[in-house]
Amino acid sequence: MLTEAQAARPATLTDDELAILALLADGRLTASVAVELHLSERSVRHRVRVICERLDVGTPIEAVVWAVRRGLV
Repeated sequence: MLTEAQAARPATLTDDELAILALLADGRLTASVAVELHLSERSVRHRVRVICERLDVGTPIEAVVWAVRRGLV
């Protein structure tokens, strides 16, 4: 469940970060996201960590939920 502070925070994600979240929301694994976006798996994992930190969530699933609830993916 999102806290009020998280729900009120405006989206601060780049188009690339939203693309990663969209692929994760589609059920893709890190390797598949990497191939789709022409990145290394390590880069995808790093970007997912950055997304989670930026959104102040603990897991990639929470980041996906955050984006879905806002209609971003």
